[in-house]
Parts: sequence; C-alpha cells; structure tokens
Amino acid sequence: MTSTIDLATIGRPKRPRKHVRSLTGYLPEKDELGKEKWPRGDEQVWKDGHRQLDTSVRSITRSFVNHVQTSLARQVYSLDDLGAYQATALSTRDNLLINWNDTQVHHNRKAGKRAYYLSLEFLMGRALDNALLNLGLKDQFREGIDQLGFNLEDLLAQERDAGLGNGGLGRLAACYLDSSASQELPVWGYGLRYKYGIFQQLISPEGQQLEAPDPWLDNSNPWELPRVDVAYEIRFYGMSERYQDDSRRAVWHGGQEVLAVAYDIMIPGFDTRNTNNLRLWASKPKRGFDLNSFNAGDYEHAVESSNSAAAITSVLYPNDQTTFGKELRLKQQYFWTAASLADILRRFKNLGKAITEFPEYVAIQLNDTHPTLAIPELMRVLLDEEDVPWDTAWKIVTETFFFTNHTVLPEALETWPVPLMQHLLPRTSVEQEFPGDPGRLARMSLIEEGTPQNVRMAHLACVGSRKVNGVAELHSELVRTTILKDFVDYYGISKFGNVTNGITPRRWLDQCNPNLSELITRTLAIPKNVWLKDLTKLEGLLDYVEDELFREEWATVKQANKERLAHHVQTTLGLRVNTHAMFDVQIKRLHEYKRQTLNILGVVHRYLTLKAMSPAERKKVTPRNVFFAGKAAPGYYIAKLTIRLIVNVARIVNVDPDTKEYLNVFFLPDYSVTLAEVLIPASDISQHISTAGTEASGTSNMKFCLNGGLLLGTVDGANIEIAEEVGSSNVFFFGYLTPDVEDLRLQHIHQPVPVEEKSPALANVLNQISSGLFGDGGIYEPLLNTIRQGDYYLITDDFDSYIEALRMVDEAYNDRTEWIKKSISTTAKMGKFSSDRAIQDYAQEYWNIESTKVE
Repeated sequence: MTSTIDLATIGRPKRPRKHVRSLTGYLPEKDELGKEKWPRGDEQVWKDGHRQLDTSVRSITRSFVNHVQTSLARQVYSLDDLGAYQATALSTRDNLLINWNDTQVHHNRKAGKRAYYLSLEFLMGRALDNALLNLGLKDQFREGIDQLGFNLEDLLAQERDAGLGNGGLGRLAACYLDSSASQELPVWGYGLRYKYGIFQQLISPEGQQLEAPDPWLDNSNPWELPRVDVAYEIRFYGMSERYQDDSRRAVWHGGQEVLAVAYDIMIPGFDTRNTNNLRLWASKPKRGFDLNSFNAGDYEHAVESSNSAAAITSVLYPNDQTTFGKELRLKQQYFWTAASLADILRRFKNLGKAITEFPEYVAIQLNDTHPTLAIPELMRVLLDEEDVPWDTAWKIVTETFFFTNHTVLPEALETWPVPLMQHLLPRTSVEQEFPGDPGRLARMSLIEEGTPQNVRMAHLACVGSRKVNGVAELHSELVRTTILKDFVDYYGISKFGNVTNGITPRRWLDQCNPNLSELITRTLAIPKNVWLKDLTKLEGLLDYVEDELFREEWATVKQANKERLAHHVQTTLGLRVNTHAMFDVQIKRLHEYKRQTLNILGVVHRYLTLKAMSPAERKKVTPRNVFFAGKAAPGYYIAKLTIRLIVNVARIVNVDPDTKEYLNVFFLPDYSVTLAEVLIPASDISQHISTAGTEASGTSNMKFCLNGGLLLGTVDGANIEIAEEVGSSNVFFFGYLTPDVEDLRLQHIHQPVPVEEKSPALANVLNQISSGLFGDGGIYEPLLNTIRQGDYYLITDDFDSYIEALRMVDEAYNDRTEWIKKSISTTAKMGKFSSDRAIQDYAQEYWNIESTKVE
C-alpha cells in the first residue's frame, strides 16, 4: 500500500482556508499576572535587532547604498536615475513600514471601531514626493541624494503614476486616505490592483484618441508589499441550493474559483507616525497551469483558467459595450467586494466578539454604487457561513454600510441585468419589500422592469445602508428631492445627509506649488505643519491683500508656475507657450455634461471674432492660452469626437498668423495626477461649466482656487459653496440655474427653437465647423447634431451667457492689481474645502470612530 493523492488537487496551491497572520496583527499573550510574554527566542536579541527610522542624512545614505547592493543587485558603476529612484523609494518605504507596523499594533491594542473605504478607483499620483513630505524628511533625503551624486528632482520624475484610477472619484478616495492617516483615524482603503490601469491616451495624426495599455507595473512597484499569505477564494457561476429546513441558508458550489491575493500600500499621515493601509486585490488562478492539457498538445486550454482569472484585474473599467465587457465589470465588482469583506470579517473575528457586534466595530463606506454588491455578499456570509437568522443579518448589514452617491444623472446610475446577476452570482439574490401604492412600489423597487429586468444598484445601496450622503449641498438636496425622494419619504430625512468633498492641501498646495507654500509660511509666520493641518489659517492672508510687495511676490510665484508649464509643453509636445498670456484651464474626464464641447465652441467663437478684427483691434485683446486635458471612455463616441475637435481647432488656430499671438489651444494627452500638479498652479482661470444640476461636487475647482486660480463656472456642485466662501465678486458665474433645466429640456422636445434664432453666434460656430474649417466637417456632424437636435445639456441656452462671462474675465484680468487681489482672497478662503474637514465629518457624523495617535 502507498499514499495516494486526490487527482483534483493537482496543481492547486497548498494554503489553509483561513488566513493566519504571520507578520503583524496578533498581540502578545499574557501570563497570570497580566504581563506580556515574549513569543519566541531571546527578547533582548530581538529588540536589539529592531530597526529605527532613518532620519539622519548618514542613515539615509547607508540605507540607499544597502538597497542598491542587495535589493537591486546593482553597483555604483551601473546605477542610473531609475535605479537610484528605486533605491530611494525602498529606503523611504522602510521608514513607512516601521510606522505602519507600529500603527497596526497600536490599533489592535486599542481594539476600537475601524472604518473601511471601498472604492473602485484610487488615483494616488506619485508616491515618493508625498511620502517624503508626510514623513518630514524631504530635506534630509535631498541632501543625502546629492551626496550620492544624484538630484532628487530628477529621481522624482522617474516615478510613474499608479494606474489605479481615472477621475475625481479616485482622486477623492486618495485624498480621504491621506487625511484619515493625517487625522490619526483608523481607516483602511480597499481596491483592485489593475495591471494596466485605465489606458494610456495617445492622439492619432487625425486628432483621434487612441487607447494603449498602461503597463505601470513593468518596472515593479516599490510602494506595494505583496501579501501572499493573505488570499481568499472567490466563486463565480455554479449553482446555489437551499438547505431543506426553515432557514434561508444555502450552499453555493461549482463554477469558477479565483484567488484574491492582497497587496498593501502604506498611506503615511502628515506630521504623525500614524500610517494607514490601502489593500489592493490581484486575481490569480486557484488552479493555474494544466500540465495534462499541455502534454496533450492543448496549449491554449493549459493556460485558460490562468488567463481567465488574470483578466479580472487587468484593466480599470473594461468597455461594457460588449457582453463580455459587461460581465467582466460585474466580475470585478464582486471579486473586490467579496475579498474585502472576507478580510474585514477575519480581522473582526480576531477581536473575539460575537457576530452581532459587527456594526459596533466596523463601518464600511461605499464610494458610489460600484461596491454595492458588498451588501448582498455580507448577507450571504451571515446567512450561509455564520448561520445568522435573516432579520438579524439584515439589521447587521443596515447598521454597517454607508453610501456616498456621486451623481444624479440617470445614465450614470448603475444597473445590472438580472439574468447576468443570476448567471454569474447565483447566491447574491436581492430581496426587499416595501408597502405602499403600486406607483411608489415600482419607483422604489430594487428591480427595474424591462427586457431584461435590471437591478438598481443605487436603490440597493440606499436600502442596505445606515446613512446616505451627497457630496455638495446642492447635490445632496437634489438626491433627496429627485432620484431618492421616495426613500426619503419612507425612511425619513435623518438618513440622508451631506458631506461636501475636500482635497488634501499637502499634495494640492505644498507638494505641487512649493513656492507658494513657502511664501504663505513666511508671510503668515506660522509653521507649515500647522496651517497644512488647519487650512482656515489661510484667512490670515487677507491682511496682506493691500500689501503691494506681497502682491508682487504672489504674482512672481504665479509667473514661475506658468513658465514651468510652458517648459513641460515645450519638452513633451514641442510647442511654444506665451507665458505672458492668460492661462485658461479645463482638466476633467471627457463627458457631455462637463461640457468641454461648450469650451471649444467658445474658443472657435473667439477665433472667428479675432479673424474679423483689424490688426489694431486685435492689439487690444487679452492674449489667452486655453489648456485641455482628460480622457474619454473608449466606447464614448461623442466624447472622443470632442477631443478630435479640440485637437484640430488647435492645429488651425495656433498657426494662423492673424491670431496666434492672441489665442492658442493645447490638448495635453494622457492626463494624470502628475500632469494636474503642473497645470493647476499655473492657471489664471479654470472652467467648471457643467450643466446646472449635473455635477455632484467637483474637486478640481477646489484645487485651482487653493492655488490662486479664479473660477469660471455654472451655479452647480461645489462651485456654489466656493462662491459663498470666497465672495461672488471673485468668481464668474453664467448660465441657467438648476430649477430651469427640466423645463428647458422639455421645450427642446416639444417647442424646439432653431439654433439660428436662439444664438446666432453659436449657429455661426457650428456652421463653420460643418463647412470644414477644421478639417472634414462631416466627421463632427454626430457631435454637432447633439446640440442642434435635443441639446440635452443646454449648450444653445447657455452659450451667449458663457461668451459674456468670458468677456468679463478678460476685462477683470486686464486690471492686474485687482486680479491679484482676487487671487489672494480666493486662496485665503479655501479652508472649508480641506479633506481633513470632510473626513472628520464622516468619522464623527457617520462612522463613529475616534482618532488615536501612535507614539
């Protein structure tokens, strides 16, 4: 007789089902007197070997050289800037890990309530500069790097932006993680480790957006810590069979099983040792290479399961215009939420508490509807694995989750076909009942009737969460009075709140605009670490608005930032930028509601107006550089046409001898956090021109204003609250208001007025584009027809008002003294819009968690 093996286990990794923490997390046992027992070996030997933070120049250089020799296996003779960056990053990470480990032990000792932030995007930006800033070691590292023969700024430029996000949703999540650590709150983030991120944006010779993979992990990521010991099995497809008893328990079996493997990224707090965590999940095959198929010559089948598993975390937002893409997006969402919940539950169980106490120790924030599947997944776990009765399980769920809504646009409210849900996730059924009249029941139903039926994720998030919030005062009011009105009537107003978005001033002022940060620190005579944690201190700048010398210094900083942007454009695109012109910037993901189309049509109008002027008249015009940046979703045809129009308008306008001294247009491809850090400090005016009632909040508006750029926009989102803070005389508003929008849309349908009657100026612009002034006019007809026919986003209604607002901007800019006063006053009044304030709102009003400092 001999030992045998189950053939079905061949090729499967050997790991226990339950993760056993081997590096951090468990606390020492205690003896009968309550004294902590050392777990193994000689306690003093262990403690003698503990590393301390590298804070001196000497210890930093030693760490750098050590990583060059051992981590990189390089020598000084072959070390380039990329290798030096990696060594610097690893040296910095060592410090973060020491703080990170101490933070986790501290939180475990406290055994208090923790919050978890689930977001499909985390737009982190470059990590090295931010880590050095938060550690307070930038000067020491700069000196040490200089002694080693490198320049720190050159090494910072070697880092690629992490491909973990696309737009404001992801950047908001990143700011909140930074602020949570800086405010010493026990908060972890959970997301996906995308291999290729969103995509690398390229521009074709015709001006069209092209998408290429963004292999941001190709050079390895020194900021992540692989956790091969933290893995969970996630199931798709298969069957769900109920137990033959009175319970609602079931067994989900069969189908495909995929491993979720954790990668940790340390999130350092500013001016504190507290270091939180962002845990990202990578998808791996449970059974990888099929050797039998390979030996039989079936090479494709041999790697089929491996490829299928890897695809889940390959790309952010796979194109859902195809059936495969739609299924993959749903797979991503379940994979991520199921793994995150398994990890959160495992950490909770280490406390030794009863499962009914879960909401007392755990708060989970859903950042938009993407993580909504966490609600039925937690129900499934409580029912099937924890054997909790249905009513008790639902009470636990509805006391644990909190939901942030980010949109009132109907097309942006996520739904999933019921047949797809049943096929992919047969055990995550959705059940809920409401009394009331049939109309209300239909409106509030989790299921949207149609062929096929669809699950309304916003409704599920609403009924399954303890509280729901919008992200600006106007947006939160619209949520309460439109898309979730029936739920407000049912649950009461207390469930629905507002937390206006915020930004971290560390990255969005001190890091991206160091000269302005230095000027503020010197002028206010307040330590930087004080005002960067209490942004209301900036109000002290109001005392210097009338100080001529201070205004000159302020203007000098702005001019230097313009020259930095001009240098970037020159080196990356080969284009010259007039740094004495007004810098007008709009940087957002491309979408019809954000109305980049309105902006470029305004540019064309300006161009046509300039062409009609005499040379003498043109000399009186304020020169203007208009900058665009942003990506369009691969399947969003109209948004991609807008990019094409911008690029081709620029090609004509920028070389026209009549206008090139007065108007230039630049589309900067492959928008990223790093690019924003160059664009934002250089702006004189920024455009936030969404159709009223469509932009939930916006955060780029806050970043521009914090850096002294004035705001041109509609009365929408956080624009309203910014105006309330900085004063209406320091913003430029235009356009119809939210209450007018629906009536105007109905008029477009039932009583349409030709563009020629409503706005002759706009009609002329559209006709010039159609005539081929900027290339083949026929290409743009689908885009132009969205304006001529229907005009859902009210471009025809707002165009003349928009042009008048641009004229007012020109007029104000020409009074340089008053403009600089406006700029200073704007920065001074941005204290409300710190993400430190916003995260404290969540902590106190929603999650009920407390700050706790690591000593």
